Amino acid sequence: MNKRNVLLISVDHWFADLMGCAGHPVVMTPTLDQLAADGIRFTRCFSTCPVCIPARRSLMTGMFPSSHGDRVYSDRKPMPDVTTLAQAFRNAGYQAYAVGKLHVYPQRSRIGFDDVVLMEEGRYEFGCVDDYQVWLGEQGYAGQEFLHGMGNNSYLTRPWHLGEQMHPTNWATYQMMKQIKRKDPTRPAFYYISYQFPHPPLVPLPCFLDCYDPDEINMPEALDDWQDDSTILRLLKEQAAPYSEKEIRRARRAFYALCTQIDFQIRALIGTLRETGLLRETVIAFLSDHGDTLFDHGICGKRTFYQHSANVPLILSGEPVKEWRGEVRDQLACLEDVMPTLLALCDIEIPDSVEGIDLLHHQRKLLYGEIGEGRKATRMATDGRYKLIYYPCGNVFQLFDLLQDPEERHNLFGKPELADYQNQLMDYLTSSLHGEDLNWLREGYLIGFHAGEYASSPDYSLFNQRGLHWPPPSGYTSLGKT
Repeated sequence: MNKRNVLLISVDHWFADLMGCAGHPVVMTPTLDQLAADGIRFTRCFSTCPVCIPARRSLMTGMFPSSHGDRVYSDRKPMPDVTTLAQAFRNAGYQAYAVGKLHVYPQRSRIGFDDVVLMEEGRYEFGCVDDYQVWLGEQGYAGQEFLHGMGNNSYLTRPWHLGEQMHPTNWATYQMMKQIKRKDPTRPAFYYISYQFPHPPLVPLPCFLDCYDPDEINMPEALDDWQDDSTILRLLKEQAAPYSEKEIRRARRAFYALCTQIDFQIRALIGTLRETGLLRETVIAFLSDHGDTLFDHGICGKRTFYQHSANVPLILSGEPVKEWRGEVRDQLACLEDVMPTLLALCDIEIPDSVEGIDLLHHQRKLLYGEIGEGRKATRMATDGRYKLIYYPCGNVFQLFDLLQDPEERHNLFGKPELADYQNQLMDYLTSSLHGEDLNWLREGYLIGFHAGEYASSPDYSLFNQRGLHWPPPSGYTSLGKT
């Protein structure tokens, strides 16, 4: 048997450019920069459905949303009945352990892992008290994890309010180090650590917040030539509308601090692998489920196909990938490719249900993405250089040249000189539509649907707050979900 181990590190809301090695002007990620230098970094990796649950279903099954059944955010949909990433490793004789955020239903479903040390951000509405909450109670802080007062989809911020060791990032790291030390020496291991940050709430440890001077924080610039008063863009900007320039600067500073905090915690994981004699035989992979526009284009959060929402980091590092050391690849990739790539690296058979490809030995020419239904539905087609974004609400098209315009400031849709690229992406996007999306077509052409007049929605962000979690809260309504 191939004796390679795997440590898969997943984060949440972290876009591909948010690393020093990717050229970010502010954020400090020395650990990830070194891992990239010692491995291979994919610059064109996309989340094909950039929101938590569908993206994680793609990661754990190697299947696209059209096959695994979620392109919205179906928080009560069980994992499809296929061989998952963890189960494929276990079928090959591996021990498989997870720590952190799985975001599956039921919450205690192990989706193929031998065991899961769970942290689910206080989602009591599913009838589960997770392991992090139990641990907090054992330390005498039962139910106090959300008394910082920050919301789970809010961009207001303050420093973490409890001790350093109680921060979810540090707790998850410590739990994974314990799992590594408990390894069965007769079997290889697949480890999956899933950090909940930099997903809001934006509550970094003060020491990492202090790493960033407020004056050095880069701010979003209003340089897009495609901004208008269309209904779809006004809908997409609603979440960002309440924040002032001061609050945006503070949010970005806290966001960067959460990233640096994770980066430093990864060093402790690597140190544990080294001191247990596992490092030289371990593949280390780093990725995010999706990104965060973080007020670029006047938008915050995920659920769009702009680069900071859909383009995610993907690094493979460690001695088992030394033949690709230092490579930076711009080939087209997606989360569905992670499962077959890791399995192939460990000489494990790839299940027939997997739709992704082994990125180290194969390439794809085109990629389709889909997020949402109804007025905010968005579809995407890309060849890695050109990206077509389609909003059926108002039948709006955008075409970007990611090589010449990586920040997506210039909409090139309709430019005669790009007709061949545009038509190729349009044909691919149209042929990939399924289900109710086919109603957007007439005689083979996209017509979308009438956008209607824009009317601002009530701001229900306060309805997303969490409070004292001891005793466990009851009486959740639909407004209490995230």
